[in-house]
Formats: sequence, C-alpha cells, structure tokens
Amino acid sequence: MTATAQLTAQHKAEPSKKATQAEDFVPPYPFRYEKMPPVWKLIGMAKRNFLSIWGVEDFQSRLRSKRVFTKELVICNRPDVVREAFQSNHEVLQRKSPQMRHALEPLLGDGLFISDTETWKKRRKIVAPIIHGSRVKGFAPIMIDTITEKSDEWKKAGAGAQVDALADMAHLTAEIICRTIFGRQLGKSYAAEVVQGFSDYQRHIDQIDLFSLFGLPEWLPRRRGRAIKKPIARIMSVLDEIIDSYEALKEKGEASVIGGLLEARDDDGKPLSRDAIRSEAAVIFMAGHETTANTLAWAWYLLSQCHSVQDKLHKELDTVLAGRTPTFQDVSSLPYTKAVIEETLRLYPPVPILAREAMADTTIGSKPIPKGSLVMVVPWLMHRSPVLWSKPDVFDPDRFIDPKAKKPNKYGYVPFSIGPRICAGLQFGMTEAILSLAILAQNFSLSLKDGIDVQPVARLTLRPGENLPMTLHPRSS
Repeated sequence: MTATAQLTAQHKAEPSKKATQAEDFVPPYPFRYEKMPPVWKLIGMAKRNFLSIWGVEDFQSRLRSKRVFTKELVICNRPDVVREAFQSNHEVLQRKSPQMRHALEPLLGDGLFISDTETWKKRRKIVAPIIHGSRVKGFAPIMIDTITEKSDEWKKAGAGAQVDALADMAHLTAEIICRTIFGRQLGKSYAAEVVQGFSDYQRHIDQIDLFSLFGLPEWLPRRRGRAIKKPIARIMSVLDEIIDSYEALKEKGEASVIGGLLEARDDDGKPLSRDAIRSEAAVIFMAGHETTANTLAWAWYLLSQCHSVQDKLHKELDTVLAGRTPTFQDVSSLPYTKAVIEETLRLYPPVPILAREAMADTTIGSKPIPKGSLVMVVPWLMHRSPVLWSKPDVFDPDRFIDPKAKKPNKYGYVPFSIGPRICAGLQFGMTEAILSLAILAQNFSLSLKDGIDVQPVARLTLRPGENLPMTLHPRSS
C-alpha cells in the first residue's frame, strides 16, 4: 500500500473509536484532501480551523511552496530543511509572521515571543535565565502544591462527577503560572482575572492577516474593536497592580518571576521599563498557561480512549510512587509518564504552525526564498509524516521509550519550536505537565462523557474543541 493510500485508509478507519488491548488507537484528525480546494476556500477554512487546510501530499512532502495572492508560502517538512530554516537561516528567518505579530502585538507589545533582531537578542539575554531549566527545581513546590489542590477538589466532587477537563486543566495551569510569575499570594488572587482576560482576547483576534497576503504596507493599522481592547485593559490593569505590590512582597521574601524581571539589568546596568516588564509577564503567562493546559486535556482524552496505555501509566505511577505525592526528583524516574506527554505533544502540538517572514532573500534546500516570503514549519504535518514515523496517526507512547522505534532527530519533533527561538520555558512546561499527569492520574482515571465527539480545532493553539466533558473515577494505588 502506498503512503497516500495508507493515510487515506487511516482517515476512513473511524479514528475516534476506542482501542482495545489488541488494536491501535487512532485519535481524530480533520479530513485530508486528495485534491486541494481553491485558495479562497482554503482561507475561509483557515479562519475556522488551521488544521483543515492540509491535503494528503502535505504530510509527505519535504519542501513545498504555494502562492497565496502576493505571498510565497514555503513549507518545510523534513528535519534537514527545518534545521536549515530555523537554525542555519535564523538571522534571515527570525521574524514571526505578520499574522502572529499583528494578532499579538496589542497584548504582548515587544515581548520576547514576537520581537526580533536587537530587541529579541537583548530581551532573551535578560528573560531566559529567569525561567531557565536550572530554576525549575525551585518552582516545583509551587507546581506540586497547586496540582495537589486540584486533586483534593476532584476528591470532594466524588466518583462519577462530571468535569470539563479542558477548563479544569486551564485553571490548573493558570494557577501554577500565576503563582510562579506573581508569587504565591498575588498569583492566587489574580489568576481568574488574567485567565478570563486571555480567553476573551484569543476569542476575538484575527486568524488570517489579509493585509499582508494582499501585499499592503506593514504600517497600515489593523482594525481592533472593543472586544479586543477590553481584555487588554483588564490584563494590563492587573499587571500594573502586581508590579506596584512587588516591593511589599519582596520584604516578605516572596520569590517570583516578576520579581526577577523587576530586578533584572541589561548589559549597561539599566532595568527593564514598566512596559517591557508587562510585556514579558504577559508572554510568559500566555506561553506557559494555554499550551500546557491543552496538552493535559488531550492527554486525558487519549488515555480515556486507550486503556492499554492508561494501564501502563498507572502501573508506573503505582510502582515508582507507591501512593506518595511525587517530588521534583521523581520526574526523571517516570519515563512512561513523560512518554505519554511527548506522544500527546506529537499528535496534538499546542502551536501546530510555526511561521516566519523572510527579512531578506535566502535559500532553503537550494530553493530561492524571496524577501517577504512566509516560511512555515508545521508540527501538525511533520509529526504525522509517514516518512518520519511508523504508524504516524496512532497513539503510541512506547515509540519514545523503545530505542528501536522509528523516529526522526530533534529537528523532526518540534512541539516547542527549535533553533535559537526554541521556547525558553521548555523544561518548565514539561516538568509541569509530567507532575500534573502523575499526581492526578495517580488518584483518578477520567472517561469521556457518552455521545461527545472530540475534534481538534486550531486557531492560535490546538484545542479539543471548546470543552471536554469527562467523568471522574477515583482509584486506589
């Protein structure tokens, strides 16, 4: 069977069907076109769901280009061209796409996520050490306490209680990131405010920047209505209050990321401006909250549909932890728990499209890339490529443990991006996800509510729809 026929056959195999012990579980994915619709139709589809625009050939190709109005779109879909684009050509391809910049600039300002050139270099040098992997050990107690509170909340709800796993994971990760950024005291007070502000903002930002696709000038203002301005004002108000409260908390020995930002100095000994501090706090919250929440929600869904994986996970947790709450030191002793998170990130990468704008003419794989082109690395495509992975649409955490399993090098698995712009909070996010799954799965299994059809939807991030209704089933180790 050809790779094309294989992919098509997998799509027709009712991927949402629960797996038994003896069969592979293929979770849901959007329809893949054999023959692509016209561009105008694809743009309309992308506004609703970025994942719906890809055809069968997109998953198999190495380097593809498409013309969309005035823009050349180049898709890198093999480790070698990904490395060339995001590592070797970083200087030319460091700028985020116009859509990403214009969608997020009102909220993130010149924050690390969307800045480039000198601003990015200076800010990365200041911010990266504050959330570096070496500091995660110090943040772990905050994570563990917050996750344990969620576990206690589920225990009080009782067996058979219905929860929205997506909302619950969003509140959990928001609480963790708020307490980490703002300090335990302020984080608990402001978490709900900031979460609601971000949710409202993401609901209304544009998913396609038509101005750039039509070649209109960069300086032309994008329309921003009250629906965008209101949550921005809400979030900035909270950040200002927290910054003003920092001195009092500092005297009490309260450690926080925002404290690190306020104390940071550049090479000339100058502190960050208030606007820069607000921007970076907003970036860290956005990157650390939504992505981990979506990953955990997807993990609960996948486990509920694949009992063989769930059984292996429970066995590891019961054996290693023996009923006690895990600590930071236990993270390295839970390889299967980590593999479940890694496989979830492969199938449902939180940011499924990584797009950059060429700042000058360049080449990738001997292909000329004109200035202004959009160069895209699409984890959604590459993580499911039949050339790079065996059974690419199957949920199989063992592929990350078995040394003989087919998998690409680090440039073929990029849930946190890759190259100089790789996510600075990678270790924080992985530790948070592993601890969350370990503590909660140690005490509970979740089952999907009957009749619920889960489908992946991507706007800026990839979510299992608007909600994920599941029921709680307490377990004893």
